[in-house]
Amino acid sequence: MKVSDKLRQAADSKRPYFSMEYFPPKTEQGLANLYDRIERMSRLGPMFVAVTWGAGGATAQRTLELCGACQGVFGIETVMHLTCTNMDRKKVDEALEGAKEAGIQNILALRGDPPRGSEYWTACEGGFEHAVDLVRHIRDKYGDYFSIGVAGYPEGHIESSDKEQDFEYFVEKVEAGADFVVSQLVYDAEAFLGWERKCRARGIKVPIVAGVLPIQSYQSFRRLAFLTKVHVPEDLRQKLEAAKTNDQAVKDLGVEHAVATVRRLQEAGVMGVHLTTLNLEHSVQRVLAALGMAESPAAAGALSGPSAALPGPSVALSGTSAVQGVERQLWDDFPNGRWGDARSPAFGSADAYGAMLKFDAQGASRVWGQPRALEDISQLFVRFVRGEIPSLPWSDEPLMGETERIRDELVRLNELGYWTLASQPALDGVASTDATHGWGPRGGYVYQKAFVECFVPSRLFPAFLSRLQSASGRITYYAANRQGDFMTNAQQSDGTALTWGVFPGRAVVQPTLIDKMSFLAWRAEAFQTWRDWAAMFPQASDESRFLLGTANDCWLVNVIDNDYKMSDAIWQVFH
Repeated sequence: MKVSDKLRQAADSKRPYFSMEYFPPKTEQGLANLYDRIERMSRLGPMFVAVTWGAGGATAQRTLELCGACQGVFGIETVMHLTCTNMDRKKVDEALEGAKEAGIQNILALRGDPPRGSEYWTACEGGFEHAVDLVRHIRDKYGDYFSIGVAGYPEGHIESSDKEQDFEYFVEKVEAGADFVVSQLVYDAEAFLGWERKCRARGIKVPIVAGVLPIQSYQSFRRLAFLTKVHVPEDLRQKLEAAKTNDQAVKDLGVEHAVATVRRLQEAGVMGVHLTTLNLEHSVQRVLAALGMAESPAAAGALSGPSAALPGPSVALSGTSAVQGVERQLWDDFPNGRWGDARSPAFGSADAYGAMLKFDAQGASRVWGQPRALEDISQLFVRFVRGEIPSLPWSDEPLMGETERIRDELVRLNELGYWTLASQPALDGVASTDATHGWGPRGGYVYQKAFVECFVPSRLFPAFLSRLQSASGRITYYAANRQGDFMTNAQQSDGTALTWGVFPGRAVVQPTLIDKMSFLAWRAEAFQTWRDWAAMFPQASDESRFLLGTANDCWLVNVIDNDYKMSDAIWQVFH
């Protein structure tokens, strides 16, 4: 049954309904575990599920595989996202034929994010320029076989400077043959309702489903809000700011706000919500249980109460890194690092909804300058560590509070040419209530090993590696370059713990660790960011050539000092 038919039936009955969105995991373990998760969540009774599509077809095969499983194995009506970024007509038609073969009759037609390494989006030869072109192509070639959905932007598309013109583009997209609309994420219910009324007044009659994402962590919320530029109510922002060091409190706020948002939408007659899960289940289940919308109350209630996991620490990142924030048996409850646990379906969720760099060329030059020499890079990182600029290409936000403890050393490292992306100081039994370093229940103590992750130019790398190897046993390191060379002295395949806590009546908790799989996944992202930055400059410019050459020249290295009682010893291997 087509999603559009289901939506019409729901509208006639005026009953609340929901759908869920997943993305293809980065690892085989994550995909296998996502299948188990989808099977559990299907018992909640979603009207349909949607699966994202990577820009340029980057996840094409895995998206089709996941869609086929949802439709054919789990029996859930499935919507396949399809973007036209860097996709010629042949690729688009191959994707649509693959969807037909898998029994998929529902497509969410999107333009998508710019391909990585491109300053601005441009259509490839023989491709499509806008989502409306994709809608028309599907209708012209496949008639009514597919139910076509499109995206709606209640607050305007991020790239549009004229909201009224943006709205007219949206109307054109619907009139081209769309059967339903899924909106951008909604944090302000009133903003959505005003836009929805405007749509109806303009004559748009197709169903409009509101996009809702229960906030999972402070960092992911800040990142998505930054990338989408949606309005966040000030009271929610203040509450999140006050709770940002307590992961469980942030999750609770996320559930509370999502429930309140959906209730307000329902009061106004908007019965449908599209829940962006980020491949996580606990918060979504709690939201549905609180709203009484799950078909299986037992399934929703099983995880609807506060999580048994402890709120985790926030590693002091000066860039997003391979640092993982998870409890080993509860993959999803410590989402402090970029990637999370490689076994989790949510592994890499921060990367699933768009590229990192959202500056235009002028903005990048204004904040990060026009680098043409290694010293320019060193000074850029020094300025960031000192708080003189708000971001780096690898970091959307300023340094965290605990970095103050090691700021002087980080400045020295960057002046020497070690460009630091992530760091944390050693801690030996700090109270869990400590305002800067504490986490977890009251009455406990937290510990952490000193850690530094950095880019190291090849001129420094041989001597640096020799010092790391001579300190083997005390120092654990991971190192890789863009060409794929990798080395480590880690002995344990399941990773190296960086942070742990001891609390009354509980086992020791290890919420932060590093392992090979997550480090290598971050390596690919970190080196791609050099290329993204280079693309901000003309192709033949000195800046572009220098940044691409630097990406090929340097190593990504992270260093863990296993002796957490020697708080200053890690710096010796850099000097």
